[in-house]
Amino acid sequence: MSKFLSTTYSETAFNVASLLLRLTFGILICVDHGFAKLMHFGSQQYTFFDPFHIGHRWALVLCLFAEVFCALLLVLGLFTRVAALVLVINMAVASFIALKGQTLAGHEMAFLYLAAFFSILLVGPGRISVDGAMGK
Repeated sequence: MSKFLSTTYSETAFNVASLLLRLTFGILICVDHGFAKLMHFGSQQYTFFDPFHIGHRWALVLCLFAEVFCALLLVLGLFTRVAALVLVINMAVASFIALKGQTLAGHEMAFLYLAAFFSILLVGPGRISVDGAMGK
């Protein structure tokens, strides 16, 4: 019981927690959001939200890059902090620009993803990752 209430943690627990965080949120955003956008690219390329006035198609391409490619890098633990930074920017745009004016319930998922990706950005990939295996 004293170990359960302790504030110390083992390196193994930290690495497993980092792995679970990367896998859970990387797979969720890729499958639930990235693949859905990829499957409906043809219909969304003319109507997708364009916050930076670069064109609807390019805004969708950048969002797909973050939600598919960077999410898969995150799952692998390869270039983890760079991929997490791209995902943090993507979720910040979604949270504070694209969903502006909606209720808190409308922002909930974007804030959750933003918090998770920002946490991954801060703590890094852990040892159970490609980056950890390469000694980065």
